Amino acid sequence: MSGMSLTNEAYSDMTARVLHPLQFRRERVLDLFAGCGGLALGFEAAGFETIGFEANADCCATYNANLHGRCTEQFLTAETHFPEAEVVIGGPPCQPFSVGGHQMGLDDARDGFPAFISAVEQLHPKLWMFENVRGLLYKNRWYLDQIIQRLERLGYVVEIRLLNASHYLVPQNRERVIVVGHRGGYIFPERKPQTITAGQALGEFLFAEPVEGKYLTESMDRYVAKYEKASNCINPRDLNPNKPARTVTCRNLGGATGDMQRIKLSSGRRRRLSVREGARLQSFPDWFEFLGSEGSQFDQVGNAVAPMFAYCLAQSVVSYLDLDTVMDEDSIRNSWSPIQGNLTLA
Repeated sequence: MSGMSLTNEAYSDMTARVLHPLQFRRERVLDLFAGCGGLALGFEAAGFETIGFEANADCCATYNANLHGRCTEQFLTAETHFPEAEVVIGGPPCQPFSVGGHQMGLDDARDGFPAFISAVEQLHPKLWMFENVRGLLYKNRWYLDQIIQRLERLGYVVEIRLLNASHYLVPQNRERVIVVGHRGGYIFPERKPQTITAGQALGEFLFAEPVEGKYLTESMDRYVAKYEKASNCINPRDLNPNKPARTVTCRNLGGATGDMQRIKLSSGRRRRLSVREGARLQSFPDWFEFLGSEGSQFDQVGNAVAPMFAYCLAQSVVSYLDLDTVMDEDSIRNSWSPIQGNLTLA
């Protein structure tokens, strides 16, 4: 990924330049449970056409306002019929891990994985990929094993990695489970040598005191101090400009005072992050517009796949598909008979 350095440009300029939707590849990507389009943005920047499906109306509106591909507002089930695509991606929601959910497993109607598996069964894509929280790899590994067994029976090599988005030019520590199904030869993206800090990502926002900003009051400051002492907080919740931020979530963007992501200004005042500042920590370019209420926008940002991380994943898919194409062409050449090759018309 050449040209992705902050030596001569700001982080916001780099994301705006790199994360630019393009369509020059012949493969189509089906994006299930697409959210506001963070995963799709990474794949469109790598040249793919995307087709999104998402049940949330605001997420669909944001997707359609920013991406070349179109997102359909629809609740997905195992009976949904999906359009043709060579690659299937997504972030299927997990069922609630209650006792009843444990008993139901993949038969729980609240779960998104039956729809994802059905899409793979219908389309037989060259590659599929899904993203999920790290708990799926540990506490709920029994459930992940069920999913993998179903997908392996469809003839795929299934590989799992726990990756941290901070290793892929995203300015936050964000661990996610990435599961990929392929026919052999896929290689996960290599970790990038450069780490992006919250300060690099936020830039001028670190010093801004906008009139419309949401500032903590003295009583809120006292609550924060009490909260951090009671919880034995090793790392205060104020953003450290010299390190990647902690994981951006809906809760710490627009939620309770004690857990929020916040900026401590040189004047000593603290303020909550804005939607745009949260989006920068998620690596969204500044041109990307979120639609809906402020609460909805915070949810969209917090739930999204970080687009720069998605772009790195998409580049690894490009390498796999291009290798697969070369192998197919080599197979054709190797199977070509010399006698057939020398035939001429009388």
